[in-house]
Amino acid sequence: MYAVIKTGGKQYRVAKDDVIRVEKLTGEAGDSVALDQVLMVGEGDAVTVGAPLVDGASVTAEIVAQDRDPKILIFKKNRRHKYRRKNGHRQHKTVLRVTDIAR
Repeated sequence: MYAVIKTGGKQYRVAKDDVIRVEKLTGEAGDSVALDQVLMVGEGDAVTVGAPLVDGASVTAEIVAQDRDPKILIFKKNRRHKYRRKNGHRQHKTVLRVTDIAR
């Protein structure tokens, strides 16, 4: 059984025991999270597509860790004007393990 969920403005295809990295969710490691924005559920040949969400479907996941992505460098420069700016950014991420998919 698999599902397509939406969280953090992105869509993920998940199955039971999958580990995914999503945008930061509140909670500590070991907490359980219910993801209610289920766009599609499939099992074998039976596929249920929501319009836009599947009624009554939910995905339960466990928070494995709260992480940060590798640093991304932002460099701005104007030639011939001695203008240089260098910044860095590390996005916060949550690592989830899918424990259950309910129709």
